[in-house]
Amino acid sequence: MRFNIHGKKLEVTDSIRSYIEEKIGRLDKYFENPDDITATVLIKLRGNNQVVEVTINANKFMLRGEEEHKDLYASIDKVSDKIERQIRKNKTRMSKRVDKDFTKEFALNFENNDEVENSSNIVKRKVIESKPMNEEEAILQMELIGHDFFAFRNIDTGEVEVLYRRKDGDYGILEIK
Repeated sequence: MRFNIHGKKLEVTDSIRSYIEEKIGRLDKYFENPDDITATVLIKLRGNNQVVEVTINANKFMLRGEEEHKDLYASIDKVSDKIERQIRKNKTRMSKRVDKDFTKEFALNFENNDEVENSSNIVKRKVIESKPMNEEEAILQMELIGHDFFAFRNIDTGEVEVLYRRKDGDYGILEIK
């Protein structure tokens, strides 16, 4: 796995870099071609805590984890464990999918514009490349990134839809016309 490691308000030393590569690199065993995958790691300070964000954008889905702790190395351990749990938890869902070999094709096509300066309300903007997918794939993707909503283009209708988790635990879809 290749790494793109950045620090915000924090210098990334060689020891931090090697620790991240060791801990996040252990996820290589879950990927068919780990050399084709890039993990984007952002380390930042939030008050007295160290925050570690890891994003692994695969061709068919994205893995994302964020953890915060007073100790940077503990944050790295926690986020690595979190992403590994995501992979294990969704392993059966992934294997049931129609496209059986989707875990073999990974690529990083992710742009992250952290902050928009000209707006007082929008504090973060992310641009991701979206592929058409069915509702089941959208649910899997939403679970992998750990969000309560997910926007996607429906492969059947070609329309943009928003999948969201309802309070009762079920899912809802907003169709945008």
